[in-house]
Amino acid sequence: MRWLIGVIINAVLFVAMSGFFSSFHVDGFMTAVIASFILAILNMLIRPILFILTLPINILTLGLFTFVVNALMLELTTYFMGSSFSIDGFGMAMLIAAIMAFANMIINSVLWDDKK
Repeated sequence: MRWLIGVIINAVLFVAMSGFFSSFHVDGFMTAVIASFILAILNMLIRPILFILTLPINILTLGLFTFVVNALMLELTTYFMGSSFSIDGFGMAMLIAAIMAFANMIINSVLWDDKK
């Protein structure tokens, strides 16, 4: 259930950011849900491998290289989604990855606070 809620939250974030940034395009909410699902699958399968491969540079940058890995996951998502979900440029993918990481951190701390 928690995973499904995370997919829906990411879909809402995708739609919100596509309305805010002209270089990020999402056709509609269902497209955002599918893209969020694909991103979740990629994060489960490919991201751990990329994270291990980039661990030395991630240590050197004190974790900031994680944004590059997250942007790569978004670019892979755009590859699988085609023109219905597009990001113009890697810089925009990094910005979207950073915003999503920050928003998810806040949302997770509110929704899943186990200390209550």
